Parts: sequence; structure tokens; C-alpha cells
Amino acid sequence: MTPALSRLADRLAAHLPAAAIVTDRETIAPWETDWRRRYHGHAPLMLAPRDVAQVRAIVALAREEGAPLVPQGGNSSMVGGATPPADGSAAILSLRALNRIRSLDPAAGLAVAEAGVILATLHDAALAQGRRFPLSLGAKGSATIGGLVSTNAGGVQVLRFGTMRGLVAGVEAVLPDGSLYDGLSALRKDNRGYDLTQLLIGAEGTLGIVTAATLRLVPAVGARTVAWAGVASPDAAMALLHRFQARAPGLESFELLPSESLDAVLRYLPGARAPVAGAYPWHVLLEVTAAPGEADPHALVEQLLADGFAAGEAADATIAASEAQAGAFWRLRESISDAERATGPAAQHDISVPPATMPRFMIEAAAACEARFPGTHASGFGHLGDGNVHFHVRAAPGTDPAHWYAEQVPVVSRFVHDLVVAAGGSISAEHGIGQMKLRELERLASPARLAALRAIKQAFDPGELFNPGKLVTLAPGHATQ
Repeated sequence: MTPALSRLADRLAAHLPAAAIVTDRETIAPWETDWRRRYHGHAPLMLAPRDVAQVRAIVALAREEGAPLVPQGGNSSMVGGATPPADGSAAILSLRALNRIRSLDPAAGLAVAEAGVILATLHDAALAQGRRFPLSLGAKGSATIGGLVSTNAGGVQVLRFGTMRGLVAGVEAVLPDGSLYDGLSALRKDNRGYDLTQLLIGAEGTLGIVTAATLRLVPAVGARTVAWAGVASPDAAMALLHRFQARAPGLESFELLPSESLDAVLRYLPGARAPVAGAYPWHVLLEVTAAPGEADPHALVEQLLADGFAAGEAADATIAASEAQAGAFWRLRESISDAERATGPAAQHDISVPPATMPRFMIEAAAACEARFPGTHASGFGHLGDGNVHFHVRAAPGTDPAHWYAEQVPVVSRFVHDLVVAAGGSISAEHGIGQMKLRELERLASPARLAALRAIKQAFDPGELFNPGKLVTLAPGHATQ
């Protein structure tokens, strides 16, 4: 343990219960590796505060001792954003014990949830009050509110409700000097200068430790219709999306995936079955909902699919006949990442392009990658309506995984990111920058953007003690203790 961390642990004994100061290697070890098992850090100390006062004490003393902190929730980051440095210089600050839903007001449509509340827990609590929190993703059973806020998470309902940024009405956070920013009040109008709440959303814990958030709720689903369609191309899928957007105001999700992604899931998931019988190069999963008291969308979805058949936009489709079948459809989509991880090494990219150009990009970028890197196979799936592509380049059969990730993935990712920038897109759509894309952001971002990011970091955290090595680093010589 570094001298700074050792001094911090000793001083915290007067502020935290003994159980909140963890040095046991077996307890800490599972939290030192990211979800994808790509990044492996070392933290000789893990701190587990149970309330905001304890978080403030940790931060204040860490600043005095010059001890870096890596905030962590469910450790479900896809870019190594919650993994400690490998040199053992930082402590993990676990927010998992801050897990209270402080309030849930159905009439106001607001909930105040602490950073450690698991997303699925908030879903259940809101539904018990006739409301719902309209953000969902495959990691809903482990992802926490603090992490979702800090990464500006997206998910499958962005098409209708937007990313986390649009669902957060307020934030409470401990700043690097130990002070508390209390921005939980859900004001619709507030012109007191810079919007600190929005600044903290998506900051990946580099500017403040999010301890709670005020979240917007919407009416519970009264009825929903989930459908699966086989389509000939991304362009056909886009035409079908436009048809639904024009006539189905309750359209919440429109997911596009190639046949190979579905095939991977069918091999990976025990008992899984393809929703449609035919072989189609691309598939669409869509969901349309209605609030209680509104018309059931089933007939509308059926009619729009029929119109899509007639126009050549869909070749086959099926509508889930029950909630169980609807859940099975979604399980296929949510299992893609796990299934593809099981198929072998790949360079995985969370990128976005203008929605109108997404169909062309998916085809042309895949072809460009396969031509540039012979033997690889490239494909993408994602949220068609918002331009978010999960673009994967799989290694050639027989490739050594260690060599692939160490030598080839940086070259492949550089090539992919250049394609994205040329298309007017972003190298990070919904997973953040973390440590995975730090150097690529520095390479590709405009000087104006980088200068602004560094100036903000310098103003908030000049010692670079909050989540060091993630999102942005200060220019050489600028960091001070």
C-alpha cells in the first residue's frame, strides 16, 4: 500500500466503521477487473461508505493525503471506466452501500435514488407505484444509478425517452474538495449560470462523486406489443422505422441486428429459438407501448407490419403472443454481448453516426474493415433510430487472444474510429470513454474540445485524484497536488 493510502486508511478509522475499510485481498479482487476482463487493476484499499457524510469524509481526507479514488458502482463499465490503476496507487470507492430510494412521488413523476441503487430495483419500486423509469439495458440487474448517471447511459428506449441525461432532473455529488453539491431539486427553470448537474452527468466520476439523483418517471405501461421482423437490409429496416415513427407515437425501441448476431445467441442461450422461421440477413426487434387507458397498440403494429410487407420493407414478422414470449424476444437482444464474447476475441466499438447514414455505414464500414484486415469478420448491431452502432471486428480463426488484444485491436480500433469521424460520428455513443478510448479521444477530438475538457478538469480536480486515467488527463505539467 502506498504511503498516501496507508495514511488515509489510518485517518478514516475515526470516521468509518471497520467494515467499511477493506484491505482483504479476496474481498477486493473481484472488483479490480472490468466486466469484459480486458483491464486488470490493483487496489490495496477499498472504501465502502454507507452515507453521504462518510463519502465527504473520505474525499476530504483523500485530498489532504493526495490519495486517488476510483468510484465504482456495479462495475459494469464496458470501457474500463471503473477499474483501478494497475500500480496500486488508488483506492476503490464503492458506492454500493448507498442503496436507498429516498423518495418516490408518483404524482410528480420523480424519484430520488442513491448512487448504489441497482437499476432493476428502481424499476420494481416505480412499477409498484404505477410508474416506471424508462431506461433499460442488459446489465439492469447489476448497473447502479450512480454509474448510469456518470456515464450518461443509453439503452434500448433512447428512441423515445433519450439517454440518462434527459432523465435526470437533479444530482447530488461530493466534489473533489469534499464539499457537497446539492442539486436534487427538480427545477424546470434555473438560470443561475453553468448547469453543474449536466456537467456531472457523463463525467465518469472525474469531476464529482455522484451520491444521489432525482430521476424522471413516466406512466407504467398499460399495454405493449413486441414484434420481430426479418428484413433484407439496413435500408429496408430504416424504411420500416420511418413508417412506425410516422404512425406509432408509442414506439419505444427499434433494434437492428444481423443474422450472425442472432445465430451466436441461439448457440449460446440454452433453449433459445429464432422468432421467425426463415433465414434473413437482418432482423428487427421493435416495441410499441400504450399508457393505461390508451388503446392497445397490437392492431396498429399488425397493420404497420402488413403495410411494410406490401412495401417490401419486411420479409416476415411475428408478434409476441404473450408477455413470456415478448420477454424471450428481448432476452435474445440482451444476450448479444455475452454471446459474442463467447465466440472469440473481437475489437468491440460503441460508436454513433447520424441516424440517416447508419444503414450505409454498417455495410460500408464492415466491408472496409474486412478488406483492410484480411481474415477478420466485421458486423454491427444497435439502436437504429438514434444512430448507435455496436460495431465488432472479430479476429481471424486461430488468432491468439493475447496477441490480438495487445497488438491488433489498437490498430483495428484506430481504423474504425477514423471511419466514424469521417462519417461525422462519435467514437463513444453510450459507454463513455473510460481508459479504453482515452488516447483515441486525445487523437481525434478537436483542440477546442480537449482544451475545454482539460480546463474543466483542472478547475474541479487539479490533483487528478478522482478516477485518474479516465476520460481526460491534464496536459503534462498541469497536474498539481
